[in-house]
Amino acid sequence: MNVHTPAGKLAKTGKSARGTKKPSREEAEAAIRVLLRWAGEDPEREGLRDTPARVARSYEEFFKGYAQDPVALLARTFEEIEGYDEMVVLRDIRVESHCEHHMVPIIGRAHVAYLPGSRVVGISKLARVVDAYAHRFQIQEKMTAQIANTIQEVLQPRGVAVVIEANHQCMSTRGVHKPGASMVTSRMLGAFRDDPSTRKEFLSIIASRSCEAV
Repeated sequence: MNVHTPAGKLAKTGKSARGTKKPSREEAEAAIRVLLRWAGEDPEREGLRDTPARVARSYEEFFKGYAQDPVALLARTFEEIEGYDEMVVLRDIRVESHCEHHMVPIIGRAHVAYLPGSRVVGISKLARVVDAYAHRFQIQEKMTAQIANTIQEVLQPRGVAVVIEANHQCMSTRGVHKPGASMVTSRMLGAFRDDPSTRKEFLSIIASRSCEAV
């Protein structure tokens, strides 16, 4: 598995994910002005004067995953589980990402499950792992595998399952212009891959759109 950049390291070192010097905020804003001119606009007109700074700030939020370490997010686990060994499922986690080919949004939801070994993790951490990988330039297939592989590596459960359903604006707002089309990807590890009944139970749970009262 790829080595993960420790949380905050990018901000401290000023390095990009590939080790090159990260451009300054001023350089980023200058590049945005170039794109505005290339599109046929005047970056100095009133409505666009502050746009480069706004875009740079929004990129900091969109791509904050580069400064987060998904492995560290799962570091704190709990072993007092009274022998619980059934499936843990967190479904309908909102996914907000960006296509690495066209730099436009990918919006959808993720469903994550694992079969505990001797420990569990707080459910918010599963959502944070999804966010850490989503807030990067991505393709959906890779993001799905990264989430599942990281959970498997850190928690060492008996199995992990991840399904992502998402709409890609590179398909809906350009190119083939097919709004409403969604892409579904999955990654099954351990018991979810080897045991058809376990996989069927997981898929049944995420297919149900309402939770029954306990």
